[in-house]
Amino acid sequence: MIEALRGILGDRVSTSDAVREHHSHGESWHAPGLPDVVVFPTSTDEVAAIVTVCAEHRRPIVPFGMGSSLEGHVNAIHGGVSIDLTRMTRVLRLSPEDLDITVEAGLTRLKLDAHLKNTGLMFPIDPGADATIGGMAATRASGTTAVRYGTMRDNVLGLTVVLADGRIIKTGGRARKSSSGYDLTRLFVGSEGTLGVITELTLRLYGRPEAVRAAVCPFESMAGAASTVIQTIQLGIPVARIEIIDEAQLRVVNAYSKTNYPLAPTLFFEFHGTSDVAVEDQIRSVEEIAKEHGAKGFKWASSLEDRNTLWQARHNAYYATVASRPGARAWTTDICVPISHLAECILETQQDLKEANVIAPLVGHAGDGNFHLIIMLDPDDKKEFDTVTRISERLVARALKFGGTCSGEHGVGFGKLKYLQAEHGEALSVMRSIKQAIDPNNLMNPGKLIP
Repeated sequence: MIEALRGILGDRVSTSDAVREHHSHGESWHAPGLPDVVVFPTSTDEVAAIVTVCAEHRRPIVPFGMGSSLEGHVNAIHGGVSIDLTRMTRVLRLSPEDLDITVEAGLTRLKLDAHLKNTGLMFPIDPGADATIGGMAATRASGTTAVRYGTMRDNVLGLTVVLADGRIIKTGGRARKSSSGYDLTRLFVGSEGTLGVITELTLRLYGRPEAVRAAVCPFESMAGAASTVIQTIQLGIPVARIEIIDEAQLRVVNAYSKTNYPLAPTLFFEFHGTSDVAVEDQIRSVEEIAKEHGAKGFKWASSLEDRNTLWQARHNAYYATVASRPGARAWTTDICVPISHLAECILETQQDLKEANVIAPLVGHAGDGNFHLIIMLDPDDKKEFDTVTRISERLVARALKFGGTCSGEHGVGFGKLKYLQAEHGEALSVMRSIKQAIDPNNLMNPGKLIP
């Protein structure tokens, strides 16, 4: 198989220990899985040729972007071929008039933003990490701006995908709506590489807002902060970002990012508008709501530099937590609940952590009802590992009790496989049937997403 791959790609095939190790894991605590070989294609046709060889030899295929996923998506737990897409970075087409763009899957979020900088357009999905666009689609990523702009599910118009037998298909298109056939685009967005390798994407773009303001607002209580989020969303105020952070998270953020945010339950806001007047209207409405729920005052960031500092501190939350306990690993988990249950879910979770005597910084995309825990632990300490496992299981059970999901944006990988039956019931058998129909030999990222 390796010789056949070298016949296609030449020296863009690697079996070195260092390259294989790099492609054996993402950024999670989950056990790594070494691929047998790593390949670096530069086109859809090359990906199709690679997959055809893998199909002939019945070897697993694991798509790999930047390796920033958190539930073991890229770990080659059954060996096989890791397809590194980071050399596929071309912008294939841009249509400012239609507000769409077609790119290769290996283009990263920040490079896409740099390409769009002088057009007055933007692609708003911001998962924090500088992930590849293909990886963001495969995991149905979202992030801080989803409350206003939606997730990858809402912003991918079409895909080019290589199936498990090497066929190349195109899904969707550039039309803003269609009543033609099954919505295969939505099927592949969030499929985590288990149905095919995404190689090209057509994305929806937006105009960059004329006016932007951001703010940090501490509260007297977590209940007050969460209630402010709920009421803001229920009243339809179009905030662009609304993040919730607890005291434990702010403590490590301050230490890591050299900031001095008050150690209190805090909301980070960003407002977008077509004019300063429109933004001011949003601000006044939110300030009135926050005041009713125990806000301690807003600290505003109007300049681009100040806003970047604010959001960089927020995006550094994961790395700040990792740095707070050298030598430990980060167990990062997320759930999502209907917005009306956000406060209740957060408070029950914090009480659970207190009773278990576990420190787990909390941060979340509160406008979506989505929050994360980052728990530092020694995976080799069985007592500590068992305690964190039970906390994670109770967190998922709590989310499902409220009508939520085991993952709002991290995805399933193999880290959350065991929760799928409880969440989806008989629908899981339908998912399995789809997987078997498209990938009958279970070559595409086996052991992930579908138990």
